[in-house]
Amino acid sequence: MTYRWISFTTDYGLRDGFVAACRGVIARLAPDVQMIDVTHEVPPQQIRHGATALAQTVPYLPEAVHLAVVDPGVGTARRGVVVVAQRGLLVGPDNGLLLPAASALGGVVETFELSEPSLRLPETSATFHGRDIFAPAAAHLALGVAPSEFGERVPDPVTLADPLVAAFPGKLVAEVVTVDHFGNVQLAASPADLALTELTGAVSVHSARVAVRAVVGRTFGDVPRGEAVLYTDSAGRLAVAINGGSAAATLGLGPAQECTITSSPTVS
Repeated sequence: MTYRWISFTTDYGLRDGFVAACRGVIARLAPDVQMIDVTHEVPPQQIRHGATALAQTVPYLPEAVHLAVVDPGVGTARRGVVVVAQRGLLVGPDNGLLLPAASALGGVVETFELSEPSLRLPETSATFHGRDIFAPAAAHLALGVAPSEFGERVPDPVTLADPLVAAFPGKLVAEVVTVDHFGNVQLAASPADLALTELTGAVSVHSARVAVRAVVGRTFGDVPRGEAVLYTDSAGRLAVAINGGSAAATLGLGPAQECTITSSPTVS
C-alpha cells in the first residue's frame, strides 16, 4: 500500500536545520509525497507531550505514514519501530511515543523493528536517527515498502505509564499532560473524573506553589478577563485557562506536574 501523505512531529524546534534535513531526505526518496507538520515544538525530551499531541491530531489527518521523533534515548539500545495501526503507519523510537496515536487510529495491528540497513541512509550517526533512520523509513513506507521488510516483529512495544488521576468527593488530583501555546494547562483527567468529585461552580485550582479561584465552565469567555476557568478542551480532557492570560505561568505548572482541584475557593 502506498501513501500520499507523511505527517511529522518532533521536539527539534525550528531554530536549527534538523527538521529541514529530515524533510530533505524524504523529498529526495519520495518527491511526490506531501508532508503535514503536526508540531516541532514539543518540549525537549517530553515523550508524553509528543505522544499526546500526535494522538490528538491524527484522527483529523488523511490516512498517512506518521513520523514522530521525541527521542532522549537516541543511540542507545532502544529500538526504532514501525507500528501498523488500523488506519495508518507510525514510525519512530520505541519509547511509548507512537502507541497512543496508534490507538487513536483504531489500534495496533503489529509492530516491526527498523533494522534493515538498505532502508536507511548509508551512514547513520549515533545522535540523529530522525534523519538517518526514521525519515528514510517513512519515505520507503509511503512508497509501498511493506512494514515486514524492515525487520523482525516486535511483540512488546514500549508503552507509557498511565498519568496520575485521582478523584474523590470534593477533590481531584491530576497530572499535567500538555501546556499549549496559549498557556492553557491540559490535565490527564476527564469530565467523568470531575463528575465523581461532584465539584461545580467555583473551585480552587492548586499547584505546588499557588492556588487560584476558577469557575467550572464551557469556554474562556465564561469568566472575566484575567480569571481562571476549568473546562473540557477540544480533545475531551479537563483543562485550566486564564481568560486573556497564561494558566501555566500563573500557576507555575508544566508537563508531568500535579494539579489539585478542590471545592474551596480560597486564594493564596
